[in-house]
Amino acid sequence: MFEAVLLGVGAGIISSFLTGPVFFSMIKTSIEKGFKAGFSLALGVIISDVILIAIVLFGSELFTYQASFDKYIGVIGGLFLLAVGIYYLFAAVEVKFDTQTLKKVSKRGYLLKGFLMCILTPSTLMFWVIVSSIISVKLNNKLDEKLFCFFIAMSTQLSIDGLKSYYASKLRHKIKEDKVKKLNKIAGVIIIFFAFWMIIKTYLKFYA
Repeated sequence: MFEAVLLGVGAGIISSFLTGPVFFSMIKTSIEKGFKAGFSLALGVIISDVILIAIVLFGSELFTYQASFDKYIGVIGGLFLLAVGIYYLFAAVEVKFDTQTLKKVSKRGYLLKGFLMCILTPSTLMFWVIVSSIISVKLNNKLDEKLFCFFIAMSTQLSIDGLKSYYASKLRHKIKEDKVKKLNKIAGVIIIFFAFWMIIKTYLKFYA
């Protein structure tokens, strides 16, 4: 169960920083429109993720687990995350914020925006396919533990997104583009850390 928690927290952290356009849209929305708008967008993302996870998770139940999958999933998944982390470290970021006066916002509108931005991004589905495969082999394809793991992942993601929205709205007059770029690099480091953790663990288990 501890591994399920660890995998869930890791997936939640990575997912929270992974969807580039959604990530910056959430920060930008929180700065321009306030916490409620930003958090509504975050809820839309979570709803989208839950739907994608359900599709991937119960679709994967059609396949029979084999222990030999571990070494392939561990390496492939680790390399994928490593590439994503490197991208976040070195990708150029240009973000322009409009610090207009806050007005009454449509929370439903931003919820729908977050939902559509996430569910219509192919990389999001690819991410959950890879994560689901990794979780399946690490937890020996036990459905109850996988469901618990994804619950932890969604809880972690929503908590982080909520904090991002809250502090972006509170510090809206102080946030500069260079600080967002630094946050992007921090996300890259976190993703690379989990990538190396996955690759090293797979190597020690199968190749050492």
